[in-house]
Amino acid sequence: MVLMNAKAKGSNAERELIHLFWSNSWVALRVAGSGSMQYPCPDVLASNTSRVLAIECKSSGELSRHLPRAQVEDLIRFARLFGAEPWIGARFNDMKWAFFSPDDLKQTGTGFSVSVRMVKEKGLTFEQLLGKF
Repeated sequence: MVLMNAKAKGSNAERELIHLFWSNSWVALRVAGSGSMQYPCPDVLASNTSRVLAIECKSSGELSRHLPRAQVEDLIRFARLFGAEPWIGARFNDMKWAFFSPDDLKQTGTGFSVSVRMVKEKGLTFEQLLGKF
């Protein structure tokens, strides 16, 4: 069994999310260079005819995942300038995607966190994010 590095795992999770959007009649793309350039940008942009979503993606095999304060602030700033809704997408092992507004994240000393417990308590499912109830 070959262990996947964190960057590859994150890229694969982002691709999985892109496929979910396309299979639900949304247009979506991964943003090249997200996290490695001087300008704020999300990992994924998705849109239908009425909504635009800017999504910062986190995937993990752990029980929680840290988000630096600057990363969340950049997501909010990008979304405001782009006319998009800012969202955090979290994918923990053996669980489906869950989505959070930045306001729903747990504050920590150096930023924010999202956890398996939060997914169960207040994460939106993919269907809820799209407005399919």
